[in-house]
Amino acid sequence: MAPDLPAVKAYLLGLQDNICTALEAEDGGATFREDAWARAEGGGGRTRIMSEGQVFEKGGVGFSHVHGTRLPPTATAHRPELAGKPWQALGVSLVIHPRNPYIPTSHANVRFFIADPAGAAPVWWFGGGFDLTPYYGFEEDATHWHRTARAAVAPFGPTLYPRFKQACDDYFYLKHRAEPRGVGGLFYDDFSELGFEQSFALMRSVGDHFIPAYRPIVARRKTMAHGTRERDFQLYRRGRYVEFNLVWDRGTHFGLQSGGRTESILMSLPPLVTFKYDWHPEPGSAEARLYDVFLKPRDWADSAATA
Repeated sequence: MAPDLPAVKAYLLGLQDNICTALEAEDGGATFREDAWARAEGGGGRTRIMSEGQVFEKGGVGFSHVHGTRLPPTATAHRPELAGKPWQALGVSLVIHPRNPYIPTSHANVRFFIADPAGAAPVWWFGGGFDLTPYYGFEEDATHWHRTARAAVAPFGPTLYPRFKQACDDYFYLKHRAEPRGVGGLFYDDFSELGFEQSFALMRSVGDHFIPAYRPIVARRKTMAHGTRERDFQLYRRGRYVEFNLVWDRGTHFGLQSGGRTESILMSLPPLVTFKYDWHPEPGSAEARLYDVFLKPRDWADSAATA
């Protein structure tokens, strides 16, 4: 089956709508404002931002459909045969920064890329996934997150979840600190092995499982009492998120190198963050437990779920 760009675009626009509606309902107060934009080199998108909500301090859910005549270096580093080819890229990407330090930050994206779309044999692939970045970890939350991730890809074969989980652990890793960003989830890229129809179905399943994975965690944690200590640790750990997105994230690099809209590319950054020199948590503290228990590779989907 030939790639169906209109179908991919229609799904992604609907996914953005559905996620925003669900997050607004969970927040119970704030709404997303939409910022439509056009890209001079071709294409555009609609960025939706929630700010200063009751539950979500900042949330960004963006749709983009951009195209061009020459791929940037990030896209051709591993595929040099695509250099100089016309291309299109479509996707939905989101990052949610909660107000309560006991709610994890979450990230998700699903995307489709095609090079030389008018050629006899266009090169295309899907990518995406979702990952969770807690500040104070709960086994119950990590287990639920990973079981939902496993359910998202289970219909497409038993090997995909362990493969995509490992890819997520490998990708969301701060090499300069030898430290995972969070508890992982799913990550895949350059995926076309199931053919267009099934690969597209896989992307839809991943996109559709984000809210069932994240919203129950938010609902459990949003009313937990916290104070200055927890807030300070949240702001400190947000610094790791900034470091990863600016130093390592290929999507950020692709967007900036391809002349994307900077405001939309950097919407993932938190509204407030602190950096402390050579800070370490007190041994045995709740903050140390994040490092000792949760920032370690683990088979969360088969763990015993405890609160």
